[in-house]
Amino acid sequence: MSAAPATERLLGIDALRGLAVLGILMMNVQAFAMLPGAYDYPVAHMDMSGLNAQVWAIGHTFFSMKFITIFSALFGAGIMLMVGESQDTRLHYRRMWWLLAFGMLHAYLLWYGDILVPYALFGMLAVKMRFWSTGKLILWGLALITLTGVLVIGLFHAVLAMKGFDPMILGVSEEVVAASVAANQAGYLAQLPDNALTAAGAQFASLTMFGGRIFGVMLIGMALFKNGFLSATLKSPTYLLIGVPSLFFGLALSAWSSEHALATNFALETAWQTGLSNYAGSLLAALGYAAAIMLICKSGWVGWLVQVLAATGRMAFTNYLTQTLIMTFIFVGAPGLGLFGTVERIDQAKLVLLVWALQLIWSPLWLSRFRFGPFEWAWRSLSYGRFQPLLRKAEAPATPDA
Repeated sequence: MSAAPATERLLGIDALRGLAVLGILMMNVQAFAMLPGAYDYPVAHMDMSGLNAQVWAIGHTFFSMKFITIFSALFGAGIMLMVGESQDTRLHYRRMWWLLAFGMLHAYLLWYGDILVPYALFGMLAVKMRFWSTGKLILWGLALITLTGVLVIGLFHAVLAMKGFDPMILGVSEEVVAASVAANQAGYLAQLPDNALTAAGAQFASLTMFGGRIFGVMLIGMALFKNGFLSATLKSPTYLLIGVPSLFFGLALSAWSSEHALATNFALETAWQTGLSNYAGSLLAALGYAAAIMLICKSGWVGWLVQVLAATGRMAFTNYLTQTLIMTFIFVGAPGLGLFGTVERIDQAKLVLLVWALQLIWSPLWLSRFRFGPFEWAWRSLSYGRFQPLLRKAEAPATPDA
């Protein structure tokens, strides 16, 4: 198999990362704008009828768990890209320790839904598996993902057996909603204690109950880079053969999950069916999305859009953190606007589209002048222990032929 040019490999990975960092905001906006429990139990907070229900269904079908899965796989692929089979992992561990520091600040000072902390910790472990064969990485990845699904469903049923079908097991009640709205609207300092407590719980869950899926997807991402899927070395028909059925069955499972949840009004008795269907569907859909981006990059279709997505992906760290800064300013009170609990799902989706447009515009503009995004530059400088050059050097004019 011939290797693709380095520029083609990076373009595919960067474009896919750009798509992923935009896609995760469509789901994360709910956690910024509403009660945390409403993410898993949507009827807990805000209207869930008409257009709001349709927006939720679109988000659940096409976005829920899909783009965070791609993000996790690309993190694994990034380990292979940066470290490969080198024996020297000192820089990698410095990068992970600094990522952990960024994640802790992000989680406890800004937003509880941080993903950087589990990525940093699992990244320290995943690098030890870089010498594994592709088959072994995929086998262990699938085993961890399956085990996580069984664990979560089993735990959910155990809690229901003890507590009954009461939404309070999800931390949902009128008192909790009122307190959360009041704290977030009161201002940044007022909501910090609640945010910190929720962040601690979210980190515990992401490292224990859901850690197997995160780590398993990372391992599969490493395998997909090694076998050429994420490094643009497979032939175009292969991406079609993988992508089309993956998208069809993945989105079909997630669509059924959406319809079932709405039809049962999110009944806890059958929530495991909804969750399991999307759990499996999201894996297939993520694979299909990835195959589509790789195919588009190889074909040269909509090259301008691929370049814009790639720029957004090269600034994924900055774009992820600035999404938090923008959303925190909008939904948390002083010095922000304090709109928490007042923006319905349809308007949340419109807000996401605006942020997408902003990031798709500013990313290529920034990178036309600078080598890295601002947070990428800070992370890189800290990891190397010295300031890295940020400005792009002006290209020397071409020498005319004699």
